[in-house]
Amino acid sequence: MASERAKPGNKLEFFEVEVCETAFEIGFLIGKRFSYLIKNRIASDLILQKQLLPFAQTIQGKSLLDELCKNNKQRFPRYWEELVGAAEGSGVSVLDLVLLNFRKEILPFVPKSGRAATKEEEEEASNDCSDVLIVNNSMAIAAHNEDGNIALIGHSYLVKVKLSNGLSFTAFTYAGELPSCAFGFNSNGIAFTLNAVPPLPDEILAGGIGRNFVSRDLLESTDLEDAFNRILSANVSVGHNYNLADVRSRRILNIETASRNRYAFREAGPEQFFHANMYIHLQIQQEQNESSLRRQRRAAQLSVETKTEALSILGDWEDEEYPIYMQGNQFALCGTTYNLFSD
Repeated sequence: MASERAKPGNKLEFFEVEVCETAFEIGFLIGKRFSYLIKNRIASDLILQKQLLPFAQTIQGKSLLDELCKNNKQRFPRYWEELVGAAEGSGVSVLDLVLLNFRKEILPFVPKSGRAATKEEEEEASNDCSDVLIVNNSMAIAAHNEDGNIALIGHSYLVKVKLSNGLSFTAFTYAGELPSCAFGFNSNGIAFTLNAVPPLPDEILAGGIGRNFVSRDLLESTDLEDAFNRILSANVSVGHNYNLADVRSRRILNIETASRNRYAFREAGPEQFFHANMYIHLQIQQEQNESSLRRQRRAAQLSVETKTEALSILGDWEDEEYPIYMQGNQFALCGTTYNLFSD
């Protein structure tokens, strides 16, 4: 394992964690390796500094945090220990990492007090990712754009973790967060990408299981059925969209989830399936996301018959205001493609 510490930059750092005795040690090693990135992100994250931390000091905020921490620690004790280990290894407070990891579960409850949304809030609400899924006789592909605010550039890394049971996983990870709220895969041939979705506040369960804990759990899936069950068994607070790929069976599933154990899924087939950042199948009250609507509309105009054409959808910027390939303040941070057929 490398001993040097990472600093913000354009290069995506990679770190491999060998078998550890405890989950705490896994988190500690990752936190230590990327301590500078984690501290830098915390210091520069305006949503964290201006909203989440002040809210955490209020009676309402403390009550919500207590419930989130209790339920997630009880449901996923090992992953909770990873989070605590990452805080100690990086030299930051557990509270800072708790707030980063429960960001989506907390922000809907932060009072807006009738004021207009800040620039940071608008950019936070427009977290964007795009996926193209297709399975036919010649290809099985899940392709993903990981989009985010330009402030996240230099605050992410790749980790590969080897577990004592022989399983290993690789995950794109944002500084200070559990692997992975973006995409990852494991040695059992299970891979996934994620898309944020925008349920209205009434659709959110206060104090439920956090999305980051569910996706961390996915990295330990044994097969497609197990991955599917891990998603559905979590009593989530905020909904999410999962794109699951199984290398062995060459199957790809799209699963939309919401609180109170609601979900809808479809299996990818010969026609290209595009997913942005709104619910498509699950009937949920949600915020209208113009970027998602426009990306969805543009993708529907494009046909896919080859792998190159599938990838070209994710590189499309025909709609200059809301391109599929993000530019400006909302930026395509990176991308990944899972090709389930060998060439």
